Amino acid sequence: MRRDTQQLQQLLLLGATSLLFASSSTLAAHSGGLHPVVLLPGYPCSQLEARLTDEYQPPSNLPGCGGRKGKGWFRLWEDDDPTMNPCSTDQLRLVYDPIAGDYRNVAGVETRVVGFGTTRGFGSQDPANRNICMGSLVAALEGAGYAEGENLFGAPYDFRYAPATPGKASAGFSNISSSLTRLVERASKMNGHKPVILVGHSMGSFNTLVFLDRTPRSWRDRYIKHFVMLGMGAGGNSVLLQLLNPDVSVPPANALAYASTTRSFVSLITMQPSPKVFGHTPLVITPGKNYSAHDIAEYLAAVGFSDGEVARYRTRVLPVILGLRAPLVPLTCVNGVGLPTVERLVYMDGELIQGGKPRVVYADGDGIINLQTVLALDTLIGDDPNQHYFKSILLLNVTHSGLISEDSALKGIVSVILQASQAILISKN
Repeated sequence: MRRDTQQLQQLLLLGATSLLFASSSTLAAHSGGLHPVVLLPGYPCSQLEARLTDEYQPPSNLPGCGGRKGKGWFRLWEDDDPTMNPCSTDQLRLVYDPIAGDYRNVAGVETRVVGFGTTRGFGSQDPANRNICMGSLVAALEGAGYAEGENLFGAPYDFRYAPATPGKASAGFSNISSSLTRLVERASKMNGHKPVILVGHSMGSFNTLVFLDRTPRSWRDRYIKHFVMLGMGAGGNSVLLQLLNPDVSVPPANALAYASTTRSFVSLITMQPSPKVFGHTPLVITPGKNYSAHDIAEYLAAVGFSDGEVARYRTRVLPVILGLRAPLVPLTCVNGVGLPTVERLVYMDGELIQGGKPRVVYADGDGIINLQTVLALDTLIGDDPNQHYFKSILLLNVTHSGLISEDSALKGIVSVILQASQAILISKN
């Protein structure tokens, strides 16, 4: 299997993409009996609504943020009112409840995902950003014979949460898992009990990989036809190291950028570089200490995370990262390569806590996902003897968002989905 994957990668790196994808138009012409597809978007493409109860206490410097108490549901992310961004930064935050042993909303804030079961809950209020949230992929699938609500479904999720190690409370991810289970079963029933093709992008791929691992093997065999994993490797990425350091983050014009908000999301901590993939190679270099993927806990402490947050990384986050494994359903991974991607940060002028500005060192990847974490899929998944079908496809000079927005990549991905539906697969055995 390793030899087949390497040959496939070499062809794509030479630009011979057309040799590896069957014609989408040819497959679409035989689209009768398509297997249903469920899409899971990337971070932060799921829209959220909130409502405020009397328990909510706005920040003292933002008393107006309590103005929506008792007025029902409103759009929290993405908010259609840019003047509410300062309030969103507070209302989007997660806090850790030591009694429940779990993350939850700020007191008095209730949240829900918009449009679960459909693709209408994906993306941004800004039409310019919709295509990076699977809008173009939805259109391409509809052009190939899929229809919203019939055999094409969406599974938006609360992107602030992440799975915890088994035995730890994780209501946010449990909600994601139970909702996705019901949707898959409903989609299958609506389509003559055909098994479902799951398609994830970025963090949607990560959540799907963990979800599948935690479902009974008999359920996977019954309900999952194929998993198409887009824009995700086997071990996090280095670019997120920047987002967790408030001294070097420059907030753009949205609520998620503010350190007090983003740093509270357990999802971003979960996507930090994996020791299994990045090893002891220094990823953050400072005059006083170098930090590798084995030192993420120390790095979190250095950039201001509390002792409790660091302990939770060690006990409920790191085991999930180290425990990733083959989903044991047919799997095709598609990733972009050949683009400058953050590999390490070098601080020459001061320690992290002194706000030194780093020099960024780049290596190969898709601009977000590092090449080494993509290649690690060969070992993590391809070498598992129980993973009977696995293919890794690398697209030269395709960005992380370009996987689901650029025409050439979309044609290839639709072809992969249609091939999976038509069972044009060759077992690695």
